[in-house]
Amino acid sequence: MGSCVSREDFEWVYTDQPHTDRRREILAKYPEIKSLMKPDPNLIWIIIMMFFAQVVAFYLVKDLDWKWLMFWAYVFGSCVNHSMTLAIHEISHNFPFGHHRSLWNRWFGMFANLPLGVPYSISFKRYHMDHHRYLGTNGIDVDIPTDFEGWFFCTTFRKIIWIVLQPLFYSLRPLFINPKRISYLEVINTVAQVIFDIIVYYVFGIKSSVYMLAATLFGLGLHPISGHFIAEHYMFLKGHETYSYYGPLNLITFNVGYHNEHHDFPSVPGKSLPLVRKIAAEYYDKLPQYNSWIKVLWDFVMDDTLSPYSRMKRHPKGQELMD
Repeated sequence: MGSCVSREDFEWVYTDQPHTDRRREILAKYPEIKSLMKPDPNLIWIIIMMFFAQVVAFYLVKDLDWKWLMFWAYVFGSCVNHSMTLAIHEISHNFPFGHHRSLWNRWFGMFANLPLGVPYSISFKRYHMDHHRYLGTNGIDVDIPTDFEGWFFCTTFRKIIWIVLQPLFYSLRPLFINPKRISYLEVINTVAQVIFDIIVYYVFGIKSSVYMLAATLFGLGLHPISGHFIAEHYMFLKGHETYSYYGPLNLITFNVGYHNEHHDFPSVPGKSLPLVRKIAAEYYDKLPQYNSWIKVLWDFVMDDTLSPYSRMKRHPKGQELMD
């Protein structure tokens, strides 16, 4: 269904990512932004409340009919679980406990991971740091789709399927693009997750287990919040690599929509990114921006010039350092 997109390759560029130079320029003009580079301990209590909200949901859905279970998994559970993945994003930057307690953040990330049903937190941290340092770099940044994704998901219908299957591609892509040796923390993350999943099954039953996993799959697939996956870096306008979203869903996604601000200042927690924009408004107001993630999804699917190939990509310089 739908004609095949015209793009047959990524947008290869031979310039450095824009965020380093813009960060340097903004800090020279507005050094007060450095005062925003500090932990956000409020994240601890917010994440704990989100965890218990899902535990309560496990109890409430355990005797529901399957159709109502799936309804609440999409309407409520998906929002909480997608929001929790973005809480894990905040944790990956060490915002809850600060950089001097890095290991505390790793343990807390494993705790935040539990309602998702699948181990995620530790691996995400490792690959996400590469995404910031080497944005768009071939063979390193696993946020970039594979050539197969760009080649195959090239029609309207296939792009819808690609969006639905985003959780699958984000989990498998690192194995093909940039496999890393499994760390001991990833083993602990996996063991803790399996134990929690078994507890959920034995305490609440199979329906609660299905609700937990369905909430994660729904939330990361064809869902309004998932518009941020495409909005952040897909090239809707030639030459523009990163885009910010300033709509209301930032309220439940730790301001992940402020994505230019985040890449410019990855040491500033999400709650302070609107202040970055306010302080340096002349830099951000002129950049392309969105106010609707739903519209981003619609445009991506319906526009024959857009596909998984619509990403800016760089060749590695040979000096990259990775864990």
